Amino acid sequence: MGVTRSREARNYFDSTQGRAAVFSLRPTFREKKDLAGILLRPKSASWDGLGPKKCLASLPTCPHGGRLRRRWMNQTMAPSGERLIDLCAIWDAGVYLPSAACNRASSGVARKRLNEAEKLSSVREAQLKQLEVTRPRVLGSRERGQVPRMARQPPPPWVHAAFLLCLLSLGGAIEIPMDLTQPPTITKQSVKDHIVDPRDNILIECEAKGNPAPSFHWTRNSRFFNIAKDPRVSMRRRSGTLVIDFRSGGRPEEYEGEYQCFARNKFGTALSNRIRLQVSKSPLWPKENLDPVVVQEGAPLTLQCNPPPGLPSPVIFWMSSSMEPITQDKRVSQGHNGDLYFSNVMLQDMQTDYSCNARFHFTHTIQQKNPFTLKVLTNHPYNDSSLRNHPDMYSARGVAERTPSFMYPQGTTSSQMVLRGMDLLLECIASGVPTPDIAWYKKGGDLPSDKAKFENFNKALRITNVSEEDSGEYFCLASNKMGSIRHTISVRVKAAPYWLDEPKNLILAPGEDGRLVCRANGNPKPTVQWMVNGEPLQSAPPNPNREVAGDTIIFRDTQISSRAVYQCNTSNEHGYLLANAFVSVLDVPPRMLSPRNQLIRVILYNRTRLDCPFFGSPIPTLRWFKNGQGSNLDGGNYHVYENGSLEIKMIRKEDQGIYTCVATNILGKAENQVRLEVKDPTRIYRMPEDQVAKRGTTVQLECRVKHDPSLKLTVSWLKDDEPLYIGNRMKKEDDSLTIFGVAERDQGSYTCVASTELDQDLAKAYLTVLGRPDRPRDLELTDLAERSVRLTWIPGDANNSPITDYVVQFEEDQFQPGVWHDHSKYPGSVNSAVLRLSPYVNYQFRVIAINEVGSSHPSLPSERYRTSGAPPESNPGDVKGEGTRKNNMEITWTPMNATSAFGPNLRYIVKWRRRETREAWNNVTVWGSRYVVGQTPVYVPYEIRVQAENDFGKGPEPESVIGYSGEDYPRAAPTEVKVRVMNSTAISLQWNRVYSDTVQGQLREYRAYYWRESSLLKNLWVSQKRQQASFPGDRLRGVVSRLFPYSNYKLEMVVVNGRGDGPRSETKEFTTPEGVPSAPRRFRVRQPNLETINLEWDHPEHPNGIMIGYTLKYVAFNGTKVGKQIVENFSPNQTKFTVQRTDPVSRYRFTLSARTQVGSGEAVTEESPAPPNEAYTNNQADIATQGWFIGLMCAIALLVLILLIVCFIKRSRGGKYPVREKKDVPLGPEDPKEEDGSFDYSDEDNKPLQGSQTSLDGTIKQQESDDSLVDYGEGGEGQFNEDGSFIGQYTVKKDKEETEGNESSEATSPVNAIYSLA
Repeated sequence: MGVTRSREARNYFDSTQGRAAVFSLRPTFREKKDLAGILLRPKSASWDGLGPKKCLASLPTCPHGGRLRRRWMNQTMAPSGERLIDLCAIWDAGVYLPSAACNRASSGVARKRLNEAEKLSSVREAQLKQLEVTRPRVLGSRERGQVPRMARQPPPPWVHAAFLLCLLSLGGAIEIPMDLTQPPTITKQSVKDHIVDPRDNILIECEAKGNPAPSFHWTRNSRFFNIAKDPRVSMRRRSGTLVIDFRSGGRPEEYEGEYQCFARNKFGTALSNRIRLQVSKSPLWPKENLDPVVVQEGAPLTLQCNPPPGLPSPVIFWMSSSMEPITQDKRVSQGHNGDLYFSNVMLQDMQTDYSCNARFHFTHTIQQKNPFTLKVLTNHPYNDSSLRNHPDMYSARGVAERTPSFMYPQGTTSSQMVLRGMDLLLECIASGVPTPDIAWYKKGGDLPSDKAKFENFNKALRITNVSEEDSGEYFCLASNKMGSIRHTISVRVKAAPYWLDEPKNLILAPGEDGRLVCRANGNPKPTVQWMVNGEPLQSAPPNPNREVAGDTIIFRDTQISSRAVYQCNTSNEHGYLLANAFVSVLDVPPRMLSPRNQLIRVILYNRTRLDCPFFGSPIPTLRWFKNGQGSNLDGGNYHVYENGSLEIKMIRKEDQGIYTCVATNILGKAENQVRLEVKDPTRIYRMPEDQVAKRGTTVQLECRVKHDPSLKLTVSWLKDDEPLYIGNRMKKEDDSLTIFGVAERDQGSYTCVASTELDQDLAKAYLTVLGRPDRPRDLELTDLAERSVRLTWIPGDANNSPITDYVVQFEEDQFQPGVWHDHSKYPGSVNSAVLRLSPYVNYQFRVIAINEVGSSHPSLPSERYRTSGAPPESNPGDVKGEGTRKNNMEITWTPMNATSAFGPNLRYIVKWRRRETREAWNNVTVWGSRYVVGQTPVYVPYEIRVQAENDFGKGPEPESVIGYSGEDYPRAAPTEVKVRVMNSTAISLQWNRVYSDTVQGQLREYRAYYWRESSLLKNLWVSQKRQQASFPGDRLRGVVSRLFPYSNYKLEMVVVNGRGDGPRSETKEFTTPEGVPSAPRRFRVRQPNLETINLEWDHPEHPNGIMIGYTLKYVAFNGTKVGKQIVENFSPNQTKFTVQRTDPVSRYRFTLSARTQVGSGEAVTEESPAPPNEAYTNNQADIATQGWFIGLMCAIALLVLILLIVCFIKRSRGGKYPVREKKDVPLGPEDPKEEDGSFDYSDEDNKPLQGSQTSLDGTIKQQESDDSLVDYGEGGEGQFNEDGSFIGQYTVKKDKEETEGNESSEATSPVNAIYSLA
């Protein structure tokens, strides 16, 4: 069977001389104990990704040859109708690796650590956990090099779990092929304590296998249960499962009791556990009226829940009547019994009520108890937030401090009993002021660190999976600054029976010996009772071949008549265990249990195992051969285990071939073949690297893989060991993963998984995202004073970018509730600051963290803190007095904010009086930010004062501000205006100042309005639009520029104040002298040939005087060589000139300007085009004499002549000229024209036909021609559409077209005629 066996397996082999049997884990996987006493609970229904695949002989072995098997039933499999799928693990380079041939088949082997009594999960998750400490470069690779960033470490405990599970599989239950006769075996049953939902039908499971198929019957409360007499009860076909149907009525409670299933065939009877059936109960809460609970502040309090007893017990939680959860902490918490404990009551506990809620599991209902209302008696009736944050809150509220005392459990000692394998929960809840701290200790030793954890704010100690060594004395210590107290709990660990040696099925040949062993332990020591076929062994018929020795039954010289099912029942006061084990006596020749001629593919350098499941009685011997060779395979790289499996320690290329296993006993022999193929491993040769990226950038993770080309490669990605969802921001390619616009949520580990159907390789990298910091939390106000407070906060996560600053903001609820203002800023190294405060502000603070990436979300607000009031210490700013009308003055100011008000009812005392009159102050109290003084003289200065005042007093005496009443329009215009012409585009002005009393306001500027009346040139239209020039301040002269030369202008002056313009001065006229003209327009240079250059231009837009001519300057240049400049003068009417070229190679640069008597105006410059090269010139000159050109022209003329002849022939035969027969030739996709059959034979550029002219509106007109195709029609005109294509058939009447349309099946257009000739 293997190198290592369980004790029972060794005993069995001793009695059968090593006869082989197939040991496997049952499909239901009974609970087993490994050598360390750790419970494994494999899945019973299915394993992820595992199907009936050909995955038998290639699985790698467990350490020391252990093996896992999973049984699959399949009627198509010969000869036994079953398949055994091996699930194994290998130990390679300190790494637990899956089977090379069927990776998914071992997906249920190893997931949880051994100290967690949990179900097993997939190997992939186990590998991902292992990758955190070590990673092989290739599965089974010879290269054991260090992997970057991942140091190799000793194997984790779950590796040993797989190893122990492999060892246990060798001592598992014996399996007989189902086509052989065998006693019944229970395969599925309900749990011992079976609680059902009263709303559903009752289902009590009992399934068994055997040959012949077993029959079933039940007992209820140890008496036969006659199913036929109860119409509600039925049994499933080919099963013993009971179904109790309540659709037609009935009470489920009537069927409560203890049930037991019996599966029987002619070879024996198997029993299920005694199943206790109970109906779930969720009783209603008794109605009660609860009086308010009156308690003194600081006293302890217990609110009892007392939930109604349910089955199973309900889950208890406390909420308010408005369904808000009760906040629990070290002071207020819920006990394990459901009661709510207050170590000391505070005034804020009165702000809500308290209701106990019970949630029942099966009905999914929540029942709520009537709420408790608290009334707290206190010496400090105000729930001031400042006292709540006081460093000595209790003394500040007048609460006396006291030493701790225990609220639960009572007294100083107590005891508790717990069963082995269960959880131990110890609880201590203490009262006291201040709230006590709880600490836990074990007398004479330390708490088990691997199993102990603290709950409920250290008030509870939980020890999981209790064993005998956890018994002893534990004590909890409750302490505060007033003292301490302890409570000792004596813990006794008892144990329901648990297996040491569970009886296993026994398969013997006639005349062989064997034994059944039933050993269990418990506290107290359990008793053992043997039964056979469900009856006590004492009352069974005597069997001379059977001997009972306590917990062992010994069989000697077994015969066929010895076949039976034995039951071992071991029990004590805490529970029982019942096990079935049959004795089967068979005489069977060897048979193979696996499919024949399997193809097994394995990975190079892996350790693998070829299994050859077989059965026979007596046990056959097994030998292996390779490629038909006569020598048995054993030794060197091969090792044959006693169960017949062949292990190849390290697969090499030369190990590929056909392997044959031969099983032999005295009754015959059987053989099977396995073909082994060796594949190259999958390897990631360029792994993703750790990266640090800013939020919003792009990141690329590489993953380049080598693999066996005959295997299909799949590359997938995991993020934080979970499948990665590839969204819109990600792009997955064969050798990389790209993340666009990286966000904080993208941070984490990325694992590239390169897998084939045989193996996989993984590489992990960590992406660090520099993001905005998390919000600060737990704001606390301390050191409360009249004008300051200390704010402390806990920094949030910096998200990989150090916090540089903290911004403290505040909000007040009087002037601008809900609006946050910046208060102060602090460096990122501090988390506490003293804040300066203003009087009479109800402050609330929050903190924002800042780093290089950005700002965090604001923290949650702190508690409010209100400062006391005071008179204002400042007055409003930006006080102004301005008139909005000529007889008023509006006084405005910037209102004071909440931090400047210093008290309630902020208002403003406004005072004003005329300046320098010493008259009494006028005053008024204003609540807003403006006041209008009426009936004021025009533009008079006033002294203005605005003083703040609140209910606590007035602010400081304000300073006076000068304001003015409203302005009126000026009454006078500037006088003695003088104009002096400076040049053709500018004049200077001079005027006399107006008297100040006529301004009637603040003098803003003197303003000149001027306009161009006419030009001195005849017939030249000018714009008379008014323009203005401003001269700010009290000035007496100025300059007006940008005038047009040679023009007549008019000008007026006004005075301007804040109200507007005053009256205009007398109009002044002046004339600007002649100036130089603007540049000639549209200067064009053309070169019709190599000998001449034509120049053309238009007159200047602005002559600015009488034109006397044009000046042209031009010069020849060739590269850097420049010729002599030539100057030409023209009359004013000349606009063309031709230059005779003296050098055909050089270019020319022309400069043209217009002249008046003043001089030349702005010049315009152009250059002649670049001359063509000499080859091009010769080619152009000689092309008409080239032979190829003459030949081309002759061919075109001949083609046109043939076309005309064909058209005449068609026309003389009475045909018509449709471009395409619409009925016979549909429009193809290559010529999508109009449905009238028109054919476009224009060129690709849609140029018009040669000989046509384009009109101004874009249409094409037919030139007059004697040989026009229109003449060949029968009335109507030929038409060409806009792109030059010929449209319309030559005109034929519609009825004639319908009757004669089939006479010509081919197109007769000129182009189609050419096609027909071709």
